[in-house]
Amino acid sequence: MPTKLSEQEKSYLLRIAREAISDAVTGKSIKRINLDELPEALRGNGASFVTLTKNGALRGCIGTLTAYQPLALDVQEHAIAAALQDYRFDKVTPSELKDIHIEISRLTMPERLSYDNAEELIHRLRPMIDGVILSDGYHKATFLPQVWEQLPNPQDFLSHLCLKMGVPSNFWRKKILEVSTYQVEDFHEEMI
Repeated sequence: MPTKLSEQEKSYLLRIAREAISDAVTGKSIKRINLDELPEALRGNGASFVTLTKNGALRGCIGTLTAYQPLALDVQEHAIAAALQDYRFDKVTPSELKDIHIEISRLTMPERLSYDNAEELIHRLRPMIDGVILSDGYHKATFLPQVWEQLPNPQDFLSHLCLKMGVPSNFWRKKILEVSTYQVEDFHEEMI
């Protein structure tokens, strides 16, 4: 993991996400971020996922696995996308804003995980630590490490990830897939 973010840097990112969501949902123009005013860690390229929950239930989650733009801009972009473009949910409405809780996950660079069979794959995964990416041709999906909280059994985790990828749940048992893992530094708004 790159150097951990300071509490101040995390606060900056949470504020950027909150303002971006609020502006996008209410139809205001998105504020341009002046990178020169931000700490160095937020100006460097970073990959993030922004997760929105409402009353404890998932309300949107969008991100990227590859760092291609400054972390502050990445968070802003994915906050807006989580609110308005997650195909699994309706767009967040202005009346929901007060009930939306924001979590940001900053990702490490994914690393390929080689394995020879399904049993070895299960043993190589580190529940509660690793985010997992499964790929097979055009099919690709990921679960952040936080998903282990809902799916602590590696077999269930992989089966649900296959379904998310658009293939049968037992696909991981039948074929050697391209598997990568990554870790996250996650933080969220304080609950009021």
